[in-house]
Amino acid sequence: MDYIFSAANQALWAAGKLIQVTTNTGQLLPILRDPVTGRFVEIAKSLAVDNAAFAPFITGNPLLGLAMVAGNMVMKTGNMYPNNQGFQAGSFPLGLVMAGGNMAMNAANIYGSNQEFKAVQGQLNVLQSSLGVLQATTAVIGVGVAATAALSAVNLWQTLKLREDVKQLRLEIKDGFIDLRQALKNQGLEVIQHINQVAQDITFNQHRLEFVKAYSRFLEATKLIQIATSIQDINARNIELSNARQTLSESLAIYNSPHILSETSTAGQLRRYECAWIIEQAIALTYYLQGEPKALSERLSHFQNKIRQDALNVIENCQTQDELDFIFPEITRIHNHDLAALELWKNQVDWFNSLPPSDVKLLESVDLNKSELNSVYNSESSLKAIEKPPEHIFYENIKEKSHSSSLEQQLKFLMRSDLRKQAEIYVSENAENFGYRTLNLANLEKSSNLTVANLYWYFKVREESKEQIEEEVSV
Repeated sequence: MDYIFSAANQALWAAGKLIQVTTNTGQLLPILRDPVTGRFVEIAKSLAVDNAAFAPFITGNPLLGLAMVAGNMVMKTGNMYPNNQGFQAGSFPLGLVMAGGNMAMNAANIYGSNQEFKAVQGQLNVLQSSLGVLQATTAVIGVGVAATAALSAVNLWQTLKLREDVKQLRLEIKDGFIDLRQALKNQGLEVIQHINQVAQDITFNQHRLEFVKAYSRFLEATKLIQIATSIQDINARNIELSNARQTLSESLAIYNSPHILSETSTAGQLRRYECAWIIEQAIALTYYLQGEPKALSERLSHFQNKIRQDALNVIENCQTQDELDFIFPEITRIHNHDLAALELWKNQVDWFNSLPPSDVKLLESVDLNKSELNSVYNSESSLKAIEKPPEHIFYENIKEKSHSSSLEQQLKFLMRSDLRKQAEIYVSENAENFGYRTLNLANLEKSSNLTVANLYWYFKVREESKEQIEEEVSV
């Protein structure tokens, strides 16, 4: 992940006259600091991953709500929440920063103006629309193995387009679904016929009723959060947020239902998990709004682990090439953007709450150009949704060079780094037996996931073939 600063400070940073802030564990944060005076100079204007715009899939852009320190908040009171002396503006989520802009905190209460209220409202609106779009695509995927055309109609690229259509008010979400016959009318007759078949499926209709219930509870919870942002009394506000979190948990339980997941295909499972992850974000937001940094940090850790485990479950259940074509770009995007965003948010929460009071005061003085910040994000959100995602391009390139088992292995490497380490050891040991001296651990550690996974399966097939021959000879 690369952080983009203003041109002048970017030059000073490159010349070593400014340094990038790091956590105690060495994680980079999107903040530049003067090493001589200690002054915090600037907070990053935007983010990039592999030279592409930072655009997480689950929530979209720009109102991400997952990362980056809080713009130019002037904390006159030195404390965002009077009932919590340790949790301050430094961990304010990106979505609220983008929406709230250059907020001046002249009072102890964050909810002192319409601007702050709109910031929270903007983030909740994005979560609502994202959940609606992802949930709606299940009406194309269905519960069984979907046809190739159906999966292609709602893959990563097409779903980004649908989300942009909802954002531009070209599509309406109703009860957590959109009219896919209208939205996908240009995808061909086969897709429309498949949508009609799914609509007649009894099992899917049972699922749909559950999803409508889950979405309605989610909407109820977001309304409670909105109400909480207007309550001046801290205790009353926290009670309202706790009630919202309970309602969100009820919604989350439906999406995570083992019964529903067990009746669903691999592609459908991924979309249901993604719906659940959006609810998880809303729950994390409630801890933030309550000024509970420890609970928020723990929730973010839980959230990251859940994404990784859910993704591994999806990979393990993948049975067809069509399903692999569907999940590979999507899981790659989630790893490179969403998990990175969660890690950044968690690092900021932990870092800011470890700062001495002197550094807190210095951070308050950071000056951020609001207009430049907004222009960066507003310009990219409407463009990236219609361009072919780099994850699709990457997958198309490596698909020609990999067996399906190798591709699945590469996805597993993304979600669990220890699996890659195990594969490196396996390859190095087998390579040594065959005299391939260059395939040692030192070289394998520098190799791509593609290389390690292909080598792993190369030796795995040879080993299985040898065992099969030995069994036949022994018989």
